[in-house]
Amino acid sequence: MTDREPAQTRNLDIYGDGVLTWDTARAALREALPKPETPVFLGTVRPDGRPHAAGVGALWHDGDLYFTSGPGTRKSRDLAANPACTLSVRAPGVDLVLEGEAVRVTDPAVLEPVAAGFREGGWPARVDGGALTAPYSAQSAGPPPWHLYRLTFRTAAGVATAEPFGASRWRFDP
Repeated sequence: MTDREPAQTRNLDIYGDGVLTWDTARAALREALPKPETPVFLGTVRPDGRPHAAGVGALWHDGDLYFTSGPGTRKSRDLAANPACTLSVRAPGVDLVLEGEAVRVTDPAVLEPVAAGFREGGWPARVDGGALTAPYSAQSAGPPPWHLYRLTFRTAAGVATAEPFGASRWRFDP
């Protein structure tokens, strides 16, 4: 998919700093991901309705956010039952929360460039069947192979943590 533009932008700033642009947020995502020092948290919904959050490695590629998770982990089981989720990112100059649905990706035409992006970021991922593998991953990821998920975000909210300050909420058409 190619980079999408928001269908609607809402100014959330209460201090007179104005609208935080989606271009600023997108540039911060591109810069921050997939650096391992970038904090990224996935929020899912357990089958009983309780929330679950876990740190994940993520990558911005071709206008979409991708992340990995072991098939037996709580987050993967949650997504299998309900794809609704959030991804929270502390990027340079802006904190972002993206809301949408995550689906597992098994297409080799997507897996390979995403694995290459992770390798460029320092994680030696490679494609293994319909998933990714590597000599190591986060303890919370479970053992390999790891499923790849694409987050199709419907809304995003951002608060600038550096000048020019601002806060916005963006809505994206499906």
